[in-house]
Amino acid sequence: MSVKPTRGSAGGVVLILLTLLGWSSVPLFLKYLTAYIDAWTANGWRYGISALFWAPVLVWGAWRRTLPAGLWRAALVPSLFNIAAQTCFAWAPYYINPGLITFLLRLQIVFVALGVYLLFPAERPVLRSPTYVLGVLIVFCGLLGLCFLGETLPRGATALGVGLAITAGVLYGGYSLAVRRYVHDINPVVAFAAISLYTAIGVVGVMLVKARGHGAVAWSLTWGQFGMLVASAFAGIAITHVTYYSAIARIGVALSSGVILLQPFITSTCSYFLFGERLTVGQWLSGLTAMVGAVIMLNTRRPLPKQTPFPPPPDQRGT
Repeated sequence: MSVKPTRGSAGGVVLILLTLLGWSSVPLFLKYLTAYIDAWTANGWRYGISALFWAPVLVWGAWRRTLPAGLWRAALVPSLFNIAAQTCFAWAPYYINPGLITFLLRLQIVFVALGVYLLFPAERPVLRSPTYVLGVLIVFCGLLGLCFLGETLPRGATALGVGLAITAGVLYGGYSLAVRRYVHDINPVVAFAAISLYTAIGVVGVMLVKARGHGAVAWSLTWGQFGMLVASAFAGIAITHVTYYSAIARIGVALSSGVILLQPFITSTCSYFLFGERLTVGQWLSGLTAMVGAVIMLNTRRPLPKQTPFPPPPDQRGT
């Protein structure tokens, strides 16, 4: 199954903007929740909610015996990457602020490029092109600036947060590659429902062992705080993945991915007003530099004859 832009471009633009707003809000939700619950609890509840939301897709498919053969085996490897990435992503807001997290997550595009080079020989000519290599170098330089041009050098808890965000980006890159390699021929909604279920089993299991009160601390939240937790599950996981894939079907991978690159700027701006996060001028310029490099990489990839039907989520991610 290949995804090609179809009619309904206006609808596609609306869908990708909804995705952008949803994914931009997730680090903000998680930062807000750090004052009330631990990351194990946040992870377990968010993916538990998402798995319950998509469970009817799997139940209906099982009842009608229409689930793809090998679905559960194919979804296993992407789920393992997703569990690890989501764990690092959920802990990062406890040490650094949302804006810096979303910029650092962009490092995944470099590791995706490396993984594609190793796993998909048909794309190597594009990845070897001078323009693409230039884009990779620009992204890498921009991210170095984000790490080292702050008011102080990363150390202690800040260094740990930076490490968690970068590791999450690398693991999300691995998730993207695993999705493309193992579930590329499965309907995206069905594949994501299976991955959500596997991920929920993993993170809920960890929550029951390691979280405060085994995750029951969530019941002590006010209705407003619990609503934030639920909203983060829908904005980052349950709904926006579908709006993203639907947008790609209408306006294509390149444009959709390009719009999502605005996420760090939106998150950083909101974080300034909500949490007082202040990136230095050097960090803003470095972030902009990294985004320019990403755009160069995306434009270089555009002529490829085939596009992945289940493209890398920019993030989950940050999701």
